[in-house]
Amino acid sequence: MVTTRRKRAEGRKERHSAAWGKRLSSVLVLVLATGMAFGQRFSNPTANGRFSRIAPELSGLLSKAKQGSAKTQTVRVIVQYKQVPTSAHYATMQGRGARLHTKLHMIKGAAFTIPVSALPALEADPNVESVTIDHPMNVMDDITDNVIGASSAWNSGFTGAGVGIAVIDSGINDSHPDLFDATHSSSRVVYHQDFTGTATSNSSGAKYDLYGHGTHVAGIIAGNGYLSGGQYQGVAPAATLVDLRALDANGGGTDSTVIAAIQQAIALKNVYNIRIINLSLGRGIPVSYTLDPLCQAVEAAWNNGIVVVVAAGNYGRLSVYGSNGFGTITAPGNDPFVITVGATKNNGSAALSAQTKASYSSKGPTTYDHVVKPDIMAPGHGIVSLAAPGATLESEFSSDLITGTDGNADYFRLSGTSMATPAVAGAVALMLQEQNTLTPDQVKARLMKTAHKMDVFSTSAYVPHLFCSFIDFYDLFSVGSGLLDVQDAMTNTDLAPSNVGAALSPSASYNPATRTVSIVYGNSSVASTSVVWGSSVVWGSSVVWGSSVVWGSSVVWGSSLPWNDNTTSAFSVVWGSSTGTASATSVVWGSSVGNANSAFSDAGDDEQ
Repeated sequence: MVTTRRKRAEGRKERHSAAWGKRLSSVLVLVLATGMAFGQRFSNPTANGRFSRIAPELSGLLSKAKQGSAKTQTVRVIVQYKQVPTSAHYATMQGRGARLHTKLHMIKGAAFTIPVSALPALEADPNVESVTIDHPMNVMDDITDNVIGASSAWNSGFTGAGVGIAVIDSGINDSHPDLFDATHSSSRVVYHQDFTGTATSNSSGAKYDLYGHGTHVAGIIAGNGYLSGGQYQGVAPAATLVDLRALDANGGGTDSTVIAAIQQAIALKNVYNIRIINLSLGRGIPVSYTLDPLCQAVEAAWNNGIVVVVAAGNYGRLSVYGSNGFGTITAPGNDPFVITVGATKNNGSAALSAQTKASYSSKGPTTYDHVVKPDIMAPGHGIVSLAAPGATLESEFSSDLITGTDGNADYFRLSGTSMATPAVAGAVALMLQEQNTLTPDQVKARLMKTAHKMDVFSTSAYVPHLFCSFIDFYDLFSVGSGLLDVQDAMTNTDLAPSNVGAALSPSASYNPATRTVSIVYGNSSVASTSVVWGSSVVWGSSVVWGSSVVWGSSVVWGSSLPWNDNTTSAFSVVWGSSTGTASATSVVWGSSVGNANSAFSDAGDDEQ
């Protein structure tokens, strides 16, 4: 089944119909005794010497608009007028392609989402006093956006517009208003294709996504917060989505469905400008990544210039013979090319210091190859995003549904590395909108270098439904390079080499004589001298993974963890036999754990 961009159904109830379709109510105008003028002109002069109506922070977008290079880009602004805006002002804005959010008559203004191409008209409009960015406040995407610093990119006009992201998952319900474009006339889900061979709709009203996972992931990437007043906005709220359905109504799939979807993403790359693939799924590791067709597929996408972002897995609580969750990264997150994402929880705060590792987030090193994973962390616990009405998850966990501004159950809460992965995918979209020449390796290197280093020793989390506490140590096998920091990633100008494999995740090697674990760069196809890590002060190991994780000699820190004592059973789970093989793979990845491809989310997880 293949379908393309879906136009908005005529007559669908819309929240802003009253704003545009009905007579505006009378407004009480407040006059300040101080005589202060709202929205005064900005000090940046125009070419003819007059002061501009456009705020300096919008000057870059204004220049793009005048050059005709921002045809699809939008920005959320506050427009202030010389008088309280009337129906004529709103009609003019609608004619310019604007969407009204809020009337702000106390300051003679209103908040709109406008096409960037409308900025020159606003600059020349004699009725306009000023145009400024409508800066986001604290409550966004259940504070995910605040934690990772996405608002800094939005404030600079970067929303992922024009960047295509292939979501290989359980499908995307494209009728959700949060996935429509700025004019609210068309869905930004521009393409659907099913690879499961199963039904794409059911009697409960679900369409395209019968499980409810893919729609939730899509919202974290690119939801615009339309039915939540912006509260549950995604990281790249103007990005384009390509729905490649590889998981069925129960969230299950096979290698072949995922590989076929990846193949199609590569084929459609130039049609929809697909620069990113999101894989919030995985399975156990039966062989080395060099022999795994699933890993070969993600490498093919990477070699074709597509950034592949993959969930680390949700097996961090699995402690085989005391292994404390180490060695539980899943495929294809075990591949050293891709960006593998672990999950953090926010503990009720957006402060970076409050973020801790979620106990279920899988840890490295990878089975067989001992690749250092995860690469980066992102918020993944208790994340509110889009609901897919009638889907399996929503039906089974209805208590996790959340009401939108239209009074319906428009949102849903889920936890897992599945929810962390799309946060990184959205961040990549922002980076590529800003600098579209970045290669996948340059993107990965910059994300890892600029990640916030989680320099704590350990944390403990209690999980009530398991009656158990879990202790996590913050080494590079647990938290990788640290927590995603969009603001630093967007402002950083360090440029890794553009060659494929320049940001290959290193491997770890155990030395039984010294009982130490060291980082090894390169692999059979990528020379260690061409890998950016450890090659300079800018990209040195301690810069990327933090000084508390790696000592200057590239020896991994952690004297009390499973890799240090080869007499323990836990050692063999992580490192295999003394000959270097992965003899413990059947212990960690037995048939009951991870042979099938599946989504990595958990409804109702009660970790504290």
